[in-house]
Amino acid sequence: MTTHVDTEIASQPDCWRRAAEIAAERVALLPRAGERIAVVGCGTSYFIARAYAALRESLGAGETDAFPASDPTPLGRGYDRIVALTRSGTTTEVAELLARAAGRIPTLALTGVPDSPAGHHADTVLDLVFADERSVVQTRFATTALQLLRAGLGVDLGPSIVDADLALYEPLPAAWERHDQFTFLGTGWTVGLADEAALKLREAARAWTESYPAMEYRHGPISISDPGSLVWCLGPVPPGLADEVSATGARFVADAVDPVAALVRAQRLAVSLAGRRGLNPDRPRHLTRSVILAGAR
Repeated sequence: MTTHVDTEIASQPDCWRRAAEIAAERVALLPRAGERIAVVGCGTSYFIARAYAALRESLGAGETDAFPASDPTPLGRGYDRIVALTRSGTTTEVAELLARAAGRIPTLALTGVPDSPAGHHADTVLDLVFADERSVVQTRFATTALQLLRAGLGVDLGPSIVDADLALYEPLPAAWERHDQFTFLGTGWTVGLADEAALKLREAARAWTESYPAMEYRHGPISISDPGSLVWCLGPVPPGLADEVSATGARFVADAVDPVAALVRAQRLAVSLAGRRGLNPDRPRHLTRSVILAGAR
């Protein structure tokens, strides 16, 4: 059975091509070099915010912090702009933060539903309706928002799109599904991607997953690794790490592809594991497409 999330995962290269076009067409709306910005989101969007914040700072584009949208800190720190990532535009914490920022701090929202509370409260909206999703589990909206922001930093998305096509075409190794514990690692801006990869396996397949900065993995988390573990590093691999993982008996995986394309492979693994476990990845347990809190404005 083909699920909504299967279709949405497969559409990512096309979505990223459109994101590159939007970044070129609407570059004036994106954060400018030197701006001091806060990026906010919830769940997947928060992990993507963290990845973008670390990448923007590493490229020297300006001070960039990431916060869960439930944290009011950005309202009191004198940022030049708040950037909100919200697929549905209805998530309570995001909408309320944007409402409180109105008239105080300029705001930009990237959303799949511009006609939404977040869209109405934001000063500027980037419409990503083409990347909106039917599945509860986020895949293409999150990566498309990140790719658009990467393009706004001057990153050429061409190689990552080629890598994503490859990540969708190549079969996943059958042995990966036989593991019962998964740890995702990242370095720099890919730490947020590692957190997101782990979340995908938890949401879709109820898998035991953890995620860490790669250098922190040695300081305690490595103690859970054994032959039942798969340890996957997104992005550069610190020297000696592969040998240390192998010594535990765990399987070590490192992708040579663009880290966002590697995330696509992790999404595919999540769906494959869900199928193996008899789960519907479109309907993860206890989750809804948007979290709308009782009593919210």
